[in-house]
Amino acid sequence: MKKIILIFILVSALFAEQDNNTTKINQEDLLKINKSINNNIWSKIYENYIIFKDLKKEDKEVLQKLIKLNQKEDKSKEDIKEINKLKERKLSLSKKLELISNYDKGDPFKQMITHPKIESVPNVDNPITIIEAVTFQETLKKQKEKYFKRYDLLKKIIKDLKQKEKLVKDKEKIKEEIRIFTSVLELFNVSKDAYEKKIEEIKFKIKEDINQEVSKTINIGSIILFFILLLIIIKVLTRKFLSEDERYYRVNKVINVVFFTVLIFILLFSYIENVDYLITILGFASAGIAIAMKDWFMSLMGWIVIFLGNSVHVGDRIKVVREGNEYVGDIIDISLLRITIQEDITLTTVTHNRRAGRIIFIPNNFIFTDMIANYSHSELKTVWDGIDIIITFDSNIQKTSVIVKEVIKKYSKGYTDMTRKQINKMRGQYSIKNTAVEPRVYSSIEDYGIKISGWYLTNSFATLTLRTTISTEIIELIQKEEDIHIAYPTQTLFIKNNIIKKIKDEE
Repeated sequence: MKKIILIFILVSALFAEQDNNTTKINQEDLLKINKSINNNIWSKIYENYIIFKDLKKEDKEVLQKLIKLNQKEDKSKEDIKEINKLKERKLSLSKKLELISNYDKGDPFKQMITHPKIESVPNVDNPITIIEAVTFQETLKKQKEKYFKRYDLLKKIIKDLKQKEKLVKDKEKIKEEIRIFTSVLELFNVSKDAYEKKIEEIKFKIKEDINQEVSKTINIGSIILFFILLLIIIKVLTRKFLSEDERYYRVNKVINVVFFTVLIFILLFSYIENVDYLITILGFASAGIAIAMKDWFMSLMGWIVIFLGNSVHVGDRIKVVREGNEYVGDIIDISLLRITIQEDITLTTVTHNRRAGRIIFIPNNFIFTDMIANYSHSELKTVWDGIDIIITFDSNIQKTSVIVKEVIKKYSKGYTDMTRKQINKMRGQYSIKNTAVEPRVYSSIEDYGIKISGWYLTNSFATLTLRTTISTEIIELIQKEEDIHIAYPTQTLFIKNNIIKKIKDEE
């Protein structure tokens, strides 16, 4: 008998220890589950909603008590004290309810279930919008991941609640929560499926648009590449068959303008579907540009006049007068907006500017408003230059004139013959009456003597060089003549005898 009792005690102790171990394990699992539930956003929303309902209920009860107490005619001190206490409580509840007022709409999970709003899908109609479409796809992907994370958290809390239900005795509250979250999950499934289908549809459309745009871009790029290769071939052939740098420059400019014009039209007609709309836009844009950017517009018109009128070319030597300033230089470039000249050492720089070698930019609209003199227009590459020498009144004027004429004729003969040929060529284009090209010598009376002016034709680009040579030889020849004297400012003083005597008496 004693052995049976001892065995019973041992078995009971063994079962008791096993129950304790099981209870201990269940408590650990329950703690883990509670921690997982408490960290779930759905649980927090639900708890806040329950708190909101409790506060709302309490607020209603406090309000009813206040109304009931205020309706009493004879209020005791305790009633007044109770009223003040209820008012304070009512104010506290109102502030708390205001903080969680978003739960007053009845459905605390609506915002969590509603899928993110899909912004307007970008229209892929040019290469730049491809980047925009790819960025939009990444944004959709992030929104979807965030939305699906809510869904996963909702499934997880239902799973945790079902595990918790097995470990607790009070199952009614847990069952209610499971029921609520299960119904929310059903609504979430509907919203999720609709959102997923919408995203798939958008992704498919964007993918198709990108593929079409890439194919279109490759075709346009191939056309542009063909024109670039054609441009290179034309430039190589032009350089090969045009030996003159000036002519090659002009042809090269025309080729570049034609190429870029064709390129612009290819791009415009490739990416603008409605041509009438394009023409309307260009019409309004041109009017706006003409008003707001008048100078630029006039420079563009000036370029057209220069290009079609053949008034100036690259390589010509020109003189520009602007607000009293004079600039002489060689044209090194004519762009759509301006003429670029390189200033050379000329008589203008010697007598006026005392500067040379500058790069000067002249807006093309100056062709309409300012004087631009061309020293080397068309085939005419020479200009008239003059040298002035003043001799005294008692000098041999005829001899001086002969010396000046012989010297200038000697050194300008080549330019004289060249000019005669060039003028004969230009007579078919211009009505030229004065065709005299021989050197000329003029004389006139000046304050200090007789001025002998010798005029001759010289190279437009080297006037100072020939002027120096002629001036030096004329001076050398004049200095050898005894009856020719260079004049310079002088004064002659005549003093009468009676004036000298008066001055001596005063002394």
